[in-house]
Amino acid sequence: MVPGRPRALLLLLLLLLLAGPASRASQNCFNKQQLLAAIRQLQQVLKGQETRFAEGIRNMKSRLAALHSSVNRVGPGAPPVSCPALNAPPDGRKFGSKYLVDHEVHFTCNPGFQLVGPSSVVCLSNGTWSGEQPHCQDVDECVSPQLMCPRGTMCINTGGSFQCVSPECPEGSGNVSYVKTSPFQCERNPCPMDSRPCRHLPKTISFHYLSLPSNLKTPITLFRMATASAPGRPGPNSLRFGIVGGNSRGHFVMQRSDRQTGELILVQTLEGPQTLEVDVDMSEYLDRTFQANHVSKVTIFVSPYDF
Repeated sequence: MVPGRPRALLLLLLLLLLAGPASRASQNCFNKQQLLAAIRQLQQVLKGQETRFAEGIRNMKSRLAALHSSVNRVGPGAPPVSCPALNAPPDGRKFGSKYLVDHEVHFTCNPGFQLVGPSSVVCLSNGTWSGEQPHCQDVDECVSPQLMCPRGTMCINTGGSFQCVSPECPEGSGNVSYVKTSPFQCERNPCPMDSRPCRHLPKTISFHYLSLPSNLKTPITLFRMATASAPGRPGPNSLRFGIVGGNSRGHFVMQRSDRQTGELILVQTLEGPQTLEVDVDMSEYLDRTFQANHVSKVTIFVSPYDF
């Protein structure tokens, strides 16, 4: 508190200064010594106030320093809540790499695939996502109401796309001819009794289409071929299987799985997109005598995607 007298002198001095020359007569109430004494007291008052203000600033700084020190001594706080990391779905993409509360992650699929599940998820305060991670599913264009392939061809669904195929029987030559008995099979017309070369040509030719992902783990069985006897007729007692054509370049082997079945096995990893063809032969023997052979023409569409 400022003493009463210095406060009164300070107020008086301020009034004198404000009065100006128009009230010089009022200055005669004080002599020079009194005025100087009042000025000195005012200076002391201001100096005291300045000292108290500086002390207040120092106290504030000291308290802030003590508070800062006490906060530093407290152990680290709990880490911020986060959700488990998410990966991009196979054949799709992920947008967003922050997994803290209220952050969002978005998902899309590559062309030819559709998203199954939520397109966006949010990290909740309990450390879980607002929904299950989605996945991308191949779109089967062949079941679309829209006509995907030209007339006279058939649609084959593949990973992320589709293919239009038109299996055709071999052209007739001499006394050998074939007839289409189903969209994917041809049968040889009966051979003349004296035409041995005709009987050694494939009795049936079937067409098969497979869709594979890129970089499929090998070895893996892709196709099986077996014989079936007509009712009341003895079947072959010996079968031979082999690869007789195509552009497989050593990617496949054919081996017997039992007495009546052969298997086409992929032995080399394939990377797409590419198309491979392999012709598989099954020859029938009865008491070591050749009876007939059947050819399966297998076309393999390798997708550019790993799924």
